[in-house]
Amino acid sequence: MPAPSFATVALHDWVGDITLTRLLLQRGLGAIYFLAFACVIQQFRPLLGEHGLLPVPAFLRQVSFRQAPSLFHFRFSDRLASVVGWLGLALSVLVLTGVSEQGPIGVSLAVWLLLYGLYLSVVNVGQTFYGFGWESMLLEAGFFAAFLGPAGVSPSLVPVLALRWMLFRVELGAGLIKLRGDPCWRDLTALYYHHETQPLPNPLSAYFHHLPKVLHRGSVAFSHFVQLVVPFGLFGPQPVAAAAGCLIVVHQLVLIVSGNYAWLNWLTVVLAASAFSDEMLELLVPFAAAPPVARPAAFQWLLYVLGLATLLLSIKPTLNLFSKQQAMNESYNPLHLVGSYGAFGSITRQRYEVVLEGTLDAEPSADTHWREYEFRAKPGDPARRPSQWAPYHLRLDWLMWFLPLRVLVTELGVMVGRHPLWFARLVDKLLEADAATLALLGRNPFPEQAPQLIRARFYQYRLNSARERRATGMAWQRRYVGEYLEPRHRR
Repeated sequence: MPAPSFATVALHDWVGDITLTRLLLQRGLGAIYFLAFACVIQQFRPLLGEHGLLPVPAFLRQVSFRQAPSLFHFRFSDRLASVVGWLGLALSVLVLTGVSEQGPIGVSLAVWLLLYGLYLSVVNVGQTFYGFGWESMLLEAGFFAAFLGPAGVSPSLVPVLALRWMLFRVELGAGLIKLRGDPCWRDLTALYYHHETQPLPNPLSAYFHHLPKVLHRGSVAFSHFVQLVVPFGLFGPQPVAAAAGCLIVVHQLVLIVSGNYAWLNWLTVVLAASAFSDEMLELLVPFAAAPPVARPAAFQWLLYVLGLATLLLSIKPTLNLFSKQQAMNESYNPLHLVGSYGAFGSITRQRYEVVLEGTLDAEPSADTHWREYEFRAKPGDPARRPSQWAPYHLRLDWLMWFLPLRVLVTELGVMVGRHPLWFARLVDKLLEADAATLALLGRNPFPEQAPQLIRARFYQYRLNSARERRATGMAWQRRYVGEYLEPRHRR
């Protein structure tokens, strides 16, 4: 292999050694892929299976392979979806334990690309249940991780810098979408509301919500600094890049302890490892490894192609950062590579919830006893305190959070447009007492027989303070606003 050029040596001196960096990136991404495929195993069939809320076969009849590459275009069944989930889980274990990185380059590359391809097949048919920005983030990160190489081969800066560039877009995109979006981000009042109205509050959300407002304003200012200024330090020399990575990690840890955002924050923490050199990481993680061998020439040329392709794919997301109509989460190709990211460009000021109720009565009356369905994390019973689920992703709970955003609340009640197809089918499944669907919920109030009627009511929720919780035993206060869905009979 030819001697490294002056530019290569200079870049290496700028970034530092990355053997330990590579290991942390691979292990961290392996852990998140494990979670992702665990969700596939547990949730895919009731949400997207042959008899799910949004069946994949119906979706595949509307899109081509070119529009949504997926192995399910060739054949789909619930059994095959289960095989994909278990195979992905097994491969993620090989990555997480480092087994896949003990052999030649071809083995490592094949395992990572298969992981990426399997999850791409799931995401591209997942419709609204897989329409979250962190799905594309995981795909993009997994693809570039494939080129980090196994433990015995010298790591390349190309995939590490690609992951660092991804982290830059994640952070700066999130910061810019806030400044261009809701004015509460600009006047520093966003956290007056966010901890209470976020999709799935966690056990500490109430404490964060009731902090003094001066701390809320200071937290928003810190968030702006981390997301708008700090990302530029990622491309500075060490220890500047490491300092930027530390600030990003601290910010993400605050988000982790204050809410349930699936694996979004943990994935960002893993990406932040790309900002550190071995010299920085060894201060925290003792590490010793045998000197790696040089990369084969063929693999090196593949890395050059990867770097060039990344630059070309970066044109659209870079332009998006400068656009006044900045897209929040946008994939510019069906492979979900080098996309645009961002979150919470707008903040809701009040929390509303759709609460599903059922009864065994054939016809509703003033004496009808209605029982509430409980979701795993979505607020329902006011006495039930928010729970911790992240980094696990409760897809149905998240979709339930979006429902109130489609409702107009007036002094006369609520104005509801057309219900999403998945919600209408959810009601039908509950009326049928479908076991797979009920397994997605926290509690089934009808263990003895299926209900005769189901309705949905619309409530406003407010987080109680610690003093109010002690006095009432309630985590929430809620106020009835109106009907979201009139009583519906079993078909």
